[in-house]
Amino acid sequence: MSEPTIPRPPHRILVIKHGAFGDFIMALGAFQALRRFHAGDHLVLQTIPSLAPLARASGWFDEIWTDPRDKGLGALYAMRRQIKDGRFDLVYDLQCSDRTNLYFQLLRPFPPRWSGKAWGCSNPDPNPDRNATHGTDRYAMQLRDMGIAEVPPPDAGWIDADVSRFGLPAPYVLLASGCAPHRPEKRWPESHYADLANRLAARGVTPVLVGTKSEAGTTAAIAAACPAARDLTDQTTLFELGGLARKAAGSVGNDTGPMHLLAVTGCPSIVLYSHASTPTQSGQRGPKVTILREPSLADLPVDRVETALLELMG
Repeated sequence: MSEPTIPRPPHRILVIKHGAFGDFIMALGAFQALRRFHAGDHLVLQTIPSLAPLARASGWFDEIWTDPRDKGLGALYAMRRQIKDGRFDLVYDLQCSDRTNLYFQLLRPFPPRWSGKAWGCSNPDPNPDRNATHGTDRYAMQLRDMGIAEVPPPDAGWIDADVSRFGLPAPYVLLASGCAPHRPEKRWPESHYADLANRLAARGVTPVLVGTKSEAGTTAAIAAACPAARDLTDQTTLFELGGLARKAAGSVGNDTGPMHLLAVTGCPSIVLYSHASTPTQSGQRGPKVTILREPSLADLPVDRVETALLELMG
């Protein structure tokens, strides 16, 4: 008579992924693959505070830890103590930053098994061109080296919310005209967005402006030039943005984090790139994405964007 099999206790697994927002969206497939591979284990994610609500809503982690990435030795040693007290069997460092590499060094002389780029770690990332590799592929290659053979596109159905309160008429197209204030070279001119918005309105399509408070000046100027536009700047949560995307006929935007979210929900998305960013490394991915690129976005004609959008919308 064979001895009964005694199940092993769950392993404790730490996943580190801070930001930025677009990079976090690119890691969703890796998160889902990790959850499937470690189905019986206790999975903890360490991320930045602003991304914690999104991480919790995914349902892929048993715990969410936040790292505000404060400077100073006190903050570093607090993170060291937290990780050490977590008694992890394995750490997946998907951030691979100088800061997270330092976390590993501070855990010596007995660090846990560690997948990442930290010098001396047990499972160094085998990709010599990590920084030149698209984020989604970069994470998949790292996990493949750890025995996780497949990282499929993520199921992003949970990034959703009831958006009936906005009362938007169908069809509508989302316009994400902003980006980081210190990166003006990544912006398609607001006059071009206004022209596109008026063209959409003439076709019976409502232009819907989305963005954060820091982008309110740009969206207000577009709304003033196109009275048919609806300005929802600083009025939507990330989940409502996902809900809007699922009902939208399409979207157009600069290379920003929100466009990663719109694309991954399946919204037909036109993303505009200048010389300032590289789509082969950070381009938005989803079922229906077209990337248009010009060295200077001021030289990207409205005709070209409109044609691409209409083709993608079918």
